[in-house]
Order: sequence, then structure tokens, then C-alpha cells
Amino acid sequence: MGTPETSREPCPDRILDDIGGAFAMGAVGGSAFHFLKGVYNSPSGARLVGGTQAVRLNAPRVGGSFAVWGGLFSAFDCTMVYLRQKEDPWNSIVAGAATGGFLSMRQGLGASARSAVFGGVLLALIEGAGIMLNRMLSGQQQMPVIIDEPQPNIPGYMGQAPVSAQAQPDSSSTDSGSGWLGGWWSKTKESESTSSGSETKILESFDAPPVPNFEYK
Repeated sequence: MGTPETSREPCPDRILDDIGGAFAMGAVGGSAFHFLKGVYNSPSGARLVGGTQAVRLNAPRVGGSFAVWGGLFSAFDCTMVYLRQKEDPWNSIVAGAATGGFLSMRQGLGASARSAVFGGVLLALIEGAGIMLNRMLSGQQQMPVIIDEPQPNIPGYMGQAPVSAQAQPDSSSTDSGSGWLGGWWSKTKESESTSSGSETKILESFDAPPVPNFEYK
């Protein structure tokens, strides 16, 4: 009868699991309580013996009471799951009320009704606290973690302008900003180019000298 919404054991195994867990909880808690009570009520010189004797007499009884309550609660819970065919907090609330009323049936109808109301309210508070805690934890897990990573210097990546759209350096501004050395260098290049062109023109303008003739007349 287990469903994907729950992390508990399926119903036939859930009853035994809850009985064992409830007995262990009652035995450990009852041992601590009755040991302190026995040490406090024992005379001086026999406090340790009195504490251990109180634990031996009362811890199994408290553990058994817890086991009975846990077994009945799991039985009613599995019954609600079988009848409703779903797993939700209402099953636990109704199971708590039914367990409290069933355990107080020997004291009369009024006492049984009061115990049922007390059990239902107690389980409603427990289930509500569990739901709120789960929501808080899930909200903290869903918060995004922002990590600053260096962006690669790739044109067009994450809104960066491409190479064609980026501002290209102005040659005139770079030449003018380079100072008198850049101007002198550009003038030297221009003068060399003009001088080479004029020499070519002058050489082409002259005619070739006549070839000497060595024939005998």
C-alpha cells in the first residue's frame, strides 16, 4: 500500500516498524526519567541502587505503553490508506484521534471522546509542523546559487559586440597622436616614393646612345 509520496514502509511492514520504534523510544525515555526520579527519591548512600531499581521496574512498562500506542496508530493509519487509496496528512490525524479514543474506551464515552479530540489535535499539530519544515527546507534548496565566472573574450558572446560593430581605431588620430616622430616618418616615406618616381621618368626620357660601328671604310 505504499505510495510514491511517502518515504515510510508499506503498510504491512509499517505496523511492526512503528511498534519497534515506539517501544525503543518509550524504553529509552522512560529509563532516563525513572532513573532520575529513583535517584531523587532514594535515601543518601543508596541513590544509584534506587535509580537502577526504578528503571528495571518502570522502563518496560513505559516502553510497552508506547508500543501499544504506536501499533494502534499504524493499524488505523493503514486502514485509512486502504479506504481512501491515497497518502496524506488526514490519514495520520484520523488515526491519532481513533487511537486516543480507542485506548480510553474503558473510562466511558466522555473520556473516550476527549482523548480522541486530544489525539487528533496533537497529530494535526505534528503534521502541520512537518509540512512547514519541509516547505522551508525545499525553499532553501531551490534558491539559485550565483557564481561569478570570467566571461571569455569572444565577439558576440553574452551580448558582446562583434568585431565588425566594434569601434576601429582611426588611422588619422593615431598618426596625429604619435607626435612629430610619426609625422616625420610619414613625410620621409612620401619623399622617397616621389623621388623614385621622378628618377624613373627622367631615365625613360633620355634616348639610348648610338652603337659604335667598327666597319672599315
